[in-house]
Amino acid sequence: MEADQASAADPRSGFCRETKTFRSLRPAAALPPESLPLSAAGFAFSLLPSPLPSNPALVDAATGAALSFSELLSRTRSLAAALRSASVGLSPGAVAFVLAPPSFDVPVLYLALLSVGAVVSPANPLSTPAEIAHQIRLCKPSVAFVAAAAASKIPSHVRTLVLDSPSLRSLYTRPPEQEEGEEVVRQSDAAAILYSSGTTGRVKGVVLSHRNFIALIAGYHAARTAALAEAAAVEPPAVALFTIPLFHVFGFFMLLRAAALGETTVLMERFEFGAMLRAVEAYRVTFVPAAPPLLVALAKSEVALRHDLSSLRVIAVGGAPLGREVAELFAARFPDVEIVQGYGLTESAGGGSATMGAEESRRYGSVGRIVANLEAKIVDPTSGQVLGPGEQGELWIRGPTIMKGYICDEQATASTLDSEGWLKTGDLCYFDDDGFLFIVDRLKELIKYKAYQVPPAELERILQSHKEIADAAVIPYPDEEAGQIPMAFIVKQQGSTLTAQQAMDFVAKQVAPYKKIRRVAFVNSIPKSAAGKILRRELVDYALLIPSSNL
Repeated sequence: MEADQASAADPRSGFCRETKTFRSLRPAAALPPESLPLSAAGFAFSLLPSPLPSNPALVDAATGAALSFSELLSRTRSLAAALRSASVGLSPGAVAFVLAPPSFDVPVLYLALLSVGAVVSPANPLSTPAEIAHQIRLCKPSVAFVAAAAASKIPSHVRTLVLDSPSLRSLYTRPPEQEEGEEVVRQSDAAAILYSSGTTGRVKGVVLSHRNFIALIAGYHAARTAALAEAAAVEPPAVALFTIPLFHVFGFFMLLRAAALGETTVLMERFEFGAMLRAVEAYRVTFVPAAPPLLVALAKSEVALRHDLSSLRVIAVGGAPLGREVAELFAARFPDVEIVQGYGLTESAGGGSATMGAEESRRYGSVGRIVANLEAKIVDPTSGQVLGPGEQGELWIRGPTIMKGYICDEQATASTLDSEGWLKTGDLCYFDDDGFLFIVDRLKELIKYKAYQVPPAELERILQSHKEIADAAVIPYPDEEAGQIPMAFIVKQQGSTLTAQQAMDFVAKQVAPYKKIRRVAFVNSIPKSAAGKILRRELVDYALLIPSSNL
């Protein structure tokens, strides 16, 4: 039946008029049988070549210390055996809360926990004790692995192991106390509980299975294999600099991807723009997964021009929309660097859509075509009517990467996942006639100006294209006559004399009258999540406190 539907789909857009769904135009990625016991870590390691890659698996950006793939596998196996032993006693299904900055300890811990069937639940080490307490109430961990500096944030009733302590690190190299068979891990078992960004409400715990990550890794492996075959050449493994947090879905699945593809991962304990530039230079970094603010900084910063970034080949952008204007500005400065735009959600294990190759990367404004093994549809949020190419509506997606649900929140799960397995993303989107996906904005974040809907992301992209604007965010501001008006928060470039009226005029020349910015505040920074998403709720609350005389 599926093959018949796929054959009925338009080969150009992927749209099937019979089912009103968009099929992936990417080659299907072969997946292991669902009945086969297999963890996400085991699957990633099974894709590594023999002999193992000679390039480092992990590099510490600050010190240059490196870990080989042989050492990574050895440490993972030793730690997995220790986790199963009586001294730690982690059984399949037990939840392990993780609170630590990026270091060699974190990838080893993730892979070991996945190997034994424990559920990895990482959180932002900068979170407040109240935020952490909420996450712990959701996931109910058996144990918390924490960096020493964050240990005081864990509630006293939770058993805590200090990740960077000599006693725990000794488990990486200690031989198992006795030979034990590996735990049977089913692909349908929960692998991770990752936390949604909470930009439109309180964070939710997203339950993802081993199968979700296996499907995602398989897609990347198939794409790389096809690309190498087409190039008819052997390319050295990528050297990836992680500027993204490992507790976020982007960093989590990129770690698994790097392990499966035999790539070198360069880790930064904390992000700093100058240190990032020095790391690219020192380690001849070829690939940087990043949030859009980093690409904006590279496109506009004069500091970047003082460093040798000639090794850089690809920047993969996800987490928030990237505008055409900024992409073109970046391409003019770095013509040899390919921008890979991607789209995904925590609820889809980070998978969704992506551009592929230099030609697709020039489809500025698009987040690419939907990934292998996924299907999508566009649904009118008011009528429920399913729409075709060129029509805007809510994006729904379905496939093997879609979450099991939200932990301890049946109501949210039922409102997000329908009975046929469709995930309602909450994003206003459309597909063009070539199957490229465009994100307009979050449905909940549209500004209601009189009878019109204004997407903040569109106005932000225009503002960010101004040479005197370093960053910008747009929010709805209450207005008695219009209901809401677009208000901009602007971070000026150093030395800029830009006025509020000049900023408003700049936007007004490029949009319909109802979309004009009607209020401006200048700030030193825009509050954002770890993935680079604008925290609009904070700005809305702040806007109401600003006296009109200061605007």
